Amino acid sequence: MDLSHWIERNAHWAPDRTAIRFEGEDLGYARFAREIDATARTLASLGVREGSVVAYLGLNSPLVLKLLFACAQLGSLISPISWRLAATEWSRILEDCAPQVLVAEPPFVAALRTIAPARCANCLATMSEAPAGELPPGWTAWSAVPPADGPLPPELRAGRPDAPIILCYTSGTTGTAKGVVLTQDAVECNAANSVHMHDLTSQDRILTTLPMFHVGGLNIQTLPALHAGATVILHPRFAAEEALETIARERITLTVLVPAQINAILDRPDWDPAKFASLRMITTGSTIVSEAFAARINALGIPLDQVYGATETAPIAAYQRREDAAARPGSAGAPAVHCEIRIVDDAGAEVPPGVDGEILVRGRNVMCGYWNQPAQTAAAFRDGWFCSGDVGHLDEDGFLYVVSRKKDMIITGGENVYPEEVEALLLDEPSVIEACVVGKPDERFGEMVVAAVVLRDGAQLTIESVKILLEARLARYKHPRELHLLPQMPRNALGKLCRADVRAAILNAARKERT
Repeated sequence: MDLSHWIERNAHWAPDRTAIRFEGEDLGYARFAREIDATARTLASLGVREGSVVAYLGLNSPLVLKLLFACAQLGSLISPISWRLAATEWSRILEDCAPQVLVAEPPFVAALRTIAPARCANCLATMSEAPAGELPPGWTAWSAVPPADGPLPPELRAGRPDAPIILCYTSGTTGTAKGVVLTQDAVECNAANSVHMHDLTSQDRILTTLPMFHVGGLNIQTLPALHAGATVILHPRFAAEEALETIARERITLTVLVPAQINAILDRPDWDPAKFASLRMITTGSTIVSEAFAARINALGIPLDQVYGATETAPIAAYQRREDAAARPGSAGAPAVHCEIRIVDDAGAEVPPGVDGEILVRGRNVMCGYWNQPAQTAAAFRDGWFCSGDVGHLDEDGFLYVVSRKKDMIITGGENVYPEEVEALLLDEPSVIEACVVGKPDERFGEMVVAAVVLRDGAQLTIESVKILLEARLARYKHPRELHLLPQMPRNALGKLCRADVRAAILNAARKERT
C-alpha cells in the first residue's frame, strides 16, 4: 500500500466529510480521492515514474496535497520549494533535484522563466487558462495538459512503504540547504506519533497556516489529520487577523503556531481569549521555546504543547502531551511513541540524566539520507542514530530539555556558553521584545559574548544595565560584553532566528567602526 490509501479508505468511511477547506471551497474525501487519481494519471502522462521528482513552488494549496498523494501512488517524490528563497537559490535546488515536473504558481513564473526550462523536463503554471503570449517559452498551463483517462496502470503504481516520497530542502540557517529524503514509511510513522501527541481523531478541525514547503507545516498536523480522516482548514499563508478569525469561526480544535505567530495574534487589538475557546491545544516548535513564554500562554488557559525535531526526523521526535504543558513548560517533551532519544558526550558515550550532550534520534520516522550527498548522509549518523547537532538533556523522568545547537555554542576562555540561556534572562527585562546572543572573535578569549536586542517603542537599554540584570543570575564569563540594538531580528519562513545574519551584522558594524 502507499499513502494515498489513507484518502481512499477515509473516502469509503466518510465520503462527504470535508477533507480540506480552502478559500471558501470544501473538498470532500471522496472527491479528494478522485482528484488524486486524476493528478497521478496527469503526472504519469508527463513521464513521472518511480523515483522521479515533482517540484512545487507556490503558497499553500490543496494542489500540494494532491501532488503528494499522487506521487505516493507512482513511487515518485514531491519537493515543495520555499517561495521565500531568491531565484538563484531556486536555481540551485532545481539543478540538484532535476524535476521531471515543476508546478509553479503564476507569481513565481517570471523569476523562473529561463531557469526552470533548462532544469526541468516539464514546467507548468497553476492557472486555469493561459492567454497566448502570457507564459514564457517552455511553460504550459496546468489545465492545458490533456487529461489521461482511466485508472493508473498497475505497472505504474510503484508506491510502497520504503519508497521515498518527500524531498524537503532544509532552511539553510546553519549552512547550505540540503535535500532531506523521507520515505512513505517515515511519513506514516510520523503521523502515528502526531496522533498520539494530539489525541487526534476524525472529529478534529485543524488550521494550517505554516508553509507546507517545510515539514512543520506539512507533517506535524496536516498529513496526520488526513490520515485520521479529520478536516484541514488551509490558509495560503499566515495572516494574524485571518488566523484569529478562522479559529473562532471554524471552531478549530488544533493548530501549529510558532512563537512569532502567537505573538502576532496576541498583539492584535481584537485579540480576545474567547476566540480561542475551541482550541484543545496549540502546538509550537521550530525554535527553543523559553519557559517564560510557555508559562505565559499556558496561563491563558490554552495548553501550549512543544514538539521537538528536525526536517531529518519528519519532524516529530519528542513532544509534550496536553497534560504536560503546564507541568513542564520548559520541556520539549518525552520521546515520541515510535521514536528513541539518547544524549551523548563528544566521545559518543551516553550521559546521565541532567547532563547536557548532543541529542541523538532513532526511529522509522528518520530520513533515509540527503539527496545526492552520500558523504553528508554518512556523517549525519552514528551507529544508526541520527546526530541532531542539538544540545540538551533528559531529566530523571525522561523529559527532554533542549539547550542550544552545538554550532551556536560560544566558547570564551575555554568555557561553553549556550546562547539561549543568556537570551532567556535578557527577555526577563520588560523593555526587551527579542534577544539574540552570538559569539564575536576576540584575541584574548577566542570569542566574546555579544547580545543583540529589539526594544519596545521608546525603551532604552545599555550594556551596563544588562550587566546589572544578569549579576548573580549568570556566571560572569556568560555576560555580554557588547550590546547591539536592532529594529527587528532576521527570521526565516518559520520564524526561526537566523543567528548567522545577526552575527554578520555585528561583524560588519565592527569593520565599519575600524575604518
